[in-house]
Order: sequence, then C-alpha cells, then structure tokens
Amino acid sequence: MQDVTSLRGQLIVASPAIDDPNFHRAVVLIGHHDRDGALGVVINRPSGSQVAEAAPPVAEMIGGDSELHFGGPVMPEAVVVVAEFESADDAAIIAFGTVGVLPADSEPQMVAERTHRLRAYAGHAGWSSGQLDAEVEREDWIIAPAEADLVFSLETEDLWSDVLKSLGGSYELLSRMPEDPSVN
Repeated sequence: MQDVTSLRGQLIVASPAIDDPNFHRAVVLIGHHDRDGALGVVINRPSGSQVAEAAPPVAEMIGGDSELHFGGPVMPEAVVVVAEFESADDAAIIAFGTVGVLPADSEPQMVAERTHRLRAYAGHAGWSSGQLDAEVEREDWIIAPAEADLVFSLETEDLWSDVLKSLGGSYELLSRMPEDPSVN
C-alpha cells in the first residue's frame, strides 16, 4: 500500500457529486487519517436538540445548554465533544493546533478551566483503509484548511458555501450553486 497523505486537521467539503444524504453539502473536520482509515465529524449539521436533553452526562461534563450536532452516521448514539483547548496535551486526539477531541473521562472542572469553545456531536464519520483517499481522488471531497473559527462557527447553515467561497476560483462559483440545481 502506498503512503497516505494525511488529511488530519483539514476540512473536507462535500462536492455536489455526493448523493449520500449523510454528506450532502457536509463540511467535515478530519481528526484522524492514516493508512488504516480516517475519522472526523460533520461540523455543519445542528440537530435541533439540546445536549442536556439528549445526553445529560455530557451536558454535565461540558456545562451549559448547547445544541447537539449530528457528527456523522457512525455510532450516532455516542457523543463526541470537539474543543479548543488551552494546551493540546489535554486533548484525547488533536486535529490541528489546539482543536481536538475531549477525553471521555474529563472532569467538568478540568473542562471549564482548560477549554475555550466546545461542541458536542452525535456520532462521527468514518472511512476504512484507503476509502477516503479513493473518494478524494474521485473528487467527491474538496480539501480546505481548517480554522477554529470555522469549526465553532454559529452560522452552520451557510458553512458549506462559505468554505467554498473562501477557496476562490471555480469553488466560489460552486458555492453559489442552488441546493436543488433543477430549480435554477
């Protein structure tokens, strides 16, 4: 098997060619990617539910009454918390810089003291060995740099368009594509 160029710490943006409803216009933060596979969370899918009602133990750990987001179709009953940490050493997995996954056994006081921003996701996205690489090669995904402000954006409805627009060129044109091209 050839060496994999890791997409860890990047955003992958669904191309219009993806017809899987789990990934239609999805923006995914890749937290891990190597020759064995990849995992990430869809960052632009709010669920409409509060973390406190869907996952009380997680709400106790992260505090507040924030909205739960859909992270992907894999293990939707499990909650993944992405955080911006004071120190990368406090994360279970670092995606980029100080943005990563909160350890499952985190104490509420540690979370409050050592994180800046948090978002809880039901489930995650996963790819088996070589699967994401093949999808990128097929141009199913557009690669974009990740920034903490994008990952924790409150404006998730337009995130797909905003990320594509930031890439410029033909991606800016693509960013204006209507949700349903047949109505164009």
